[in-house]
Amino acid sequence: MAPGLLRILLMGLPPLALTWAIPVFAEEVPLTRDVPLQEFQNKAETPNYNFDAPPQGVFRSIQTSEGYEEELGFRRTHEIVPVSPTDVFRPEAPSVFIVFTVFPHYQSYQVIGICYPEQVDGLDAKTPVAKDSMYLALEDESGYLKLFPPTDRWRPGRYKVEIHIGWEATEISLIGTMRFTVAQAGTAPAGAPPARSN
Repeated sequence: MAPGLLRILLMGLPPLALTWAIPVFAEEVPLTRDVPLQEFQNKAETPNYNFDAPPQGVFRSIQTSEGYEEELGFRRTHEIVPVSPTDVFRPEAPSVFIVFTVFPHYQSYQVIGICYPEQVDGLDAKTPVAKDSMYLALEDESGYLKLFPPTDRWRPGRYKVEIHIGWEATEISLIGTMRFTVAQAGTAPAGAPPARSN
């Protein structure tokens, strides 16, 4: 035992006072191996973003539905929630709603939806049939787009809705794509209640 430590013990100091007298050595950091330059450099491991799928990023949730309701949220704000969520609609549906919630944001922006007839007989797939936009202020965390049929009824087929973020729709503002189907007249969409017989 070191003479200095023995002297402290003989002085009758409490054990806590001894902690300053005991030397503590730091553990040596192990040397790293030589890493090849290809491993050392930052790799482009950014996941691919699919613009042809439902949008992500700013959206917490987004879905097509037959309607919406406003509810009072826990922060006393108005929250828009979907009513009868579905992606299959009847031809006589007066409109198709896309209801969404977004993450908090630090500036206002617009959500824009442009509807194209992706696979609809008699309609050009590159010509939009409906469009809507919603302005989101700083306090807004939910909203909806309302798409009306191009004529008095929706034609049966598959539709796609490009979702854009910004003040106008451009190639750069595209953030994702939603899809819905309009069933043939007389066929009930999936999840619809069966017809009653009298």
